[in-house]
Amino acid sequence: MSNPLLALRHEIDRIDNAMHALLVERGDVVARVIEAKRAAGDVGSAFRPDREAELMRRIVHKPAGRWPVDTPENIWRVILATSTYTQVPYTVHADVSGGETPIRESMRFHFGFTVPFAPASDAKAVIRAVDEATGDLGVFLLAQAPGSGAWWEGLAAAGAPKIIARLPFAERAGHPAGLPVYVIAKPQNEGLARETIVASLQLERWRPEARIALAEIGAELVASAGNAQGAQVLVAHETATTPEMLTAALNGAKCAPSRYAELGCHARRLALPPR
Repeated sequence: MSNPLLALRHEIDRIDNAMHALLVERGDVVARVIEAKRAAGDVGSAFRPDREAELMRRIVHKPAGRWPVDTPENIWRVILATSTYTQVPYTVHADVSGGETPIRESMRFHFGFTVPFAPASDAKAVIRAVDEATGDLGVFLLAQAPGSGAWWEGLAAAGAPKIIARLPFAERAGHPAGLPVYVIAKPQNEGLARETIVASLQLERWRPEARIALAEIGAELVASAGNAQGAQVLVAHETATTPEMLTAALNGAKCAPSRYAELGCHARRLALPPR
């Protein structure tokens, strides 16, 4: 007499074996990619935020069946991060100014346990660490402590690290690693997700109306800092929104912007409804 439960367990074993075999096969293909890059003299960055964004959109929009969306999202993030690590080993320097546990959970959800974690005191320290390293990543909180000033200034120089992603990619209530963070890397010329631009603007003065003026043209005021010479703001805007459009909006708010500096880019934010 057949045992239905035993048959189902054999079916699960078959699926598990097939998944493992495909994972090994994927690793073999990654190895061939590495060899092909070396043969072609390709010295470009191993990080591809554009491909990651495309894949994550497909993953989070696919029917999840009995699985919460967190599970396939986490699995694929770890596969991507670990595959990159096998091509070019790197460390993630993480900002622990808001407490080590939340940023560590975010880092492990998005990068797994193979990629080394290096704590840093704040965003400025993360920027310095990535600038001094060869090919590391940095992760820091969007919300820095009061009194941090224009902490994003370290991203402004041409050769300085730049923002390449904002995480989590798929935002939703109850996300297990929902801490809003930026990811930075050394400047790269390809593989970027140039859907949202992050920029710094110098203002003659700060006025609360600036936030409203920016929102009216679809731009987000991420952070601001004032000093005797005026104020600096960190703004995220769509690629189609030009510096001239930002200047006009801020002039309308009587803030008199002067200097615009692009600090990086990331994929368009994806907000999912509660599940």
